[in-house]
Amino acid sequence: MAASVAQILLESAPPVCLGAFSLTTESQFTMPALNVLGTALQACSYDPLTGYFRDGCCNTDALDHGTHVVCAKVTADFLAYSLQRGNDLVTPRPEYRFVGLRPGDRWCLCVNRWLEALQAGVAPPVHLEATHAKALERVSMEQLKEYAL
Repeated sequence: MAASVAQILLESAPPVCLGAFSLTTESQFTMPALNVLGTALQACSYDPLTGYFRDGCCNTDALDHGTHVVCAKVTADFLAYSLQRGNDLVTPRPEYRFVGLRPGDRWCLCVNRWLEALQAGVAPPVHLEATHAKALERVSMEQLKEYAL
């Protein structure tokens, strides 16, 4: 399948993600959010549009109880595992602006779900530049690097 225009642009010059608007503090951060490498957080995917805020970035705030901060390239094994665990990532859910995922899509995963998948042997590969630094509160850099794209 041919890459979409949005994905081609994302891969050629990934934009920097700004810090997320926080509903808890009612303030807009203008500094770039940081990734696990300590540099500016890059966009994860615009097609499908991902992120807790559906802004293409794995940004988070205090209301994001799932902590959707790991930018992963989902695999068939991971999608099947996730479905088995009660998290259907394949079926479109328009009410959540969710189109359903296919193997190869990049998506901001909940850090705990990625960790569960790691322990089950089905963790999908990770885009480090687009994975929010908050992921390091739950998983180690070594674990992430082992699965780096």
